[in-house]
Amino acid sequence: MSAKGEVSVTWPQALAWRMGRQLLDPVGGLSVGGVVQRLGAVPAMDESLAELAVRTRRTRSHPGELGEALALGEVVKAFAFRGAVHYLSAEDGGAYLALRAAGRQWERKSWVDHYGLTRQAWPAFREVVRDALSDGPVTMAELGAAVTSRQAYRHLRPVFDEGAGTLLKPLSWQGDLGFGPPRDGRPTFQRLDAGPRWTGIPDLDDAGRHAVEAYLRTYGPATREHVHHWLGNGLSAGRRRIDGWLDSLRERLVPVDVQGTTALVLEADVEDLVATQPSREVRLLPGHDQWVMGPGTKDEQVTPASRRELVTRKANPVIVGGVVRATWRVRGGEVVVSGLDDDVPRQALEQEVTRISVMLGRRSLAQVSRVRDT
Repeated sequence: MSAKGEVSVTWPQALAWRMGRQLLDPVGGLSVGGVVQRLGAVPAMDESLAELAVRTRRTRSHPGELGEALALGEVVKAFAFRGAVHYLSAEDGGAYLALRAAGRQWERKSWVDHYGLTRQAWPAFREVVRDALSDGPVTMAELGAAVTSRQAYRHLRPVFDEGAGTLLKPLSWQGDLGFGPPRDGRPTFQRLDAGPRWTGIPDLDDAGRHAVEAYLRTYGPATREHVHHWLGNGLSAGRRRIDGWLDSLRERLVPVDVQGTTALVLEADVEDLVATQPSREVRLLPGHDQWVMGPGTKDEQVTPASRRELVTRKANPVIVGGVVRATWRVRGGEVVVSGLDDDVPRQALEQEVTRISVMLGRRSLAQVSRVRDT
């Protein structure tokens, strides 16, 4: 606390608390679905990075566990943040999709003109798609054939032939479909409501308040601009809506001074935050990990300006106490750590390399001599 009784912490404290919330210090024991739920979303553009983002946060894990969780309905995979494919928890995923759908992009004139689907046509179109998915996951070609067999949608055949990804996004946002397990290397699609844990699409304002609270629990202390980055830039939820959700939660939020920056945390988390000691833990994370994407790569408390370009381009970050201090990659039979500065504890780095090496099934990578500056 400050002299005036206000809540005051340092950035090392704040990042250490956030590392705990993100299951990085200490590494957690949650299920795959629990990890995804804690993070809010896990980018799925690169499956190997998505799985490593989950596994590095679990004390015990095995290859393929993220795909297994998808097949069991523990997680869902849908178009979400920034229109890209993400893993979401089955229980919370509907809240993020509700926010993404709030802008109703499919009703814009450009969409209507391109796809020939008016606002009034969408309910029937959605029903046809759900019917096509009723017997289980189907490929894009199979979905396209089923949908365009109807006279009203024959004009969409070229769209499906070209991939139809943009057309399918609003179907994800409205809770109709997500990705299923791949078949022979090809993506499949399935009904979201076929999953045993799927809870549906909630009311927009309920979803918004839930998403704000979830963000602060995992990525706090966070400024209002951080929240706008996550829900506005990420989900196009709209600045006015986000401000309204923040204001509606005012009585449950506490402003915290973090070395001159006013940030927010939930009142229930203040005591734990203030008691947290700075961390010196080293973690090797995959590229585009939510540790850096959640606050945004412009946040220099997490990603110093000298590291931002590399991290933005999907370099794998090495964090120390939550701050990006280097990058790493696998090359041949070794882990190559590049750009090390003097603030990286070497013994802790070597231990983390060993942990990641075992996780990747490449035990030879754990040799201390193979960790080097470049």
